[in-house]
Amino acid sequence: MIRTQVYLPKDLYRNIDLIAKREKKPKAQVIRDTLEEGLKKKRTSKNAGHVLLEIAAMAKKYKWKGPKDLSTNHDKYLYEEA
Repeated sequence: MIRTQVYLPKDLYRNIDLIAKREKKPKAQVIRDTLEEGLKKKRTSKNAGHVLLEIAAMAKKYKWKGPKDLSTNHDKYLYEEA
């Protein structure tokens, strides 16, 4: 383990202390557990790359097709009016 020092507001410290006493755990364990839960939630949030991969998976699943010349004429499809 790596030791670190953090400054906490009094209210947050009191909450940690109450939870530690209620769960009969050291305050450090309560802090580690809470940080781990919070980081898991942050990691599971989706970024643009994840969303694009999901769209690609849906296209494959539902057999969506695009124009066969899309890679060479992408400007035409993006900028010309239909």
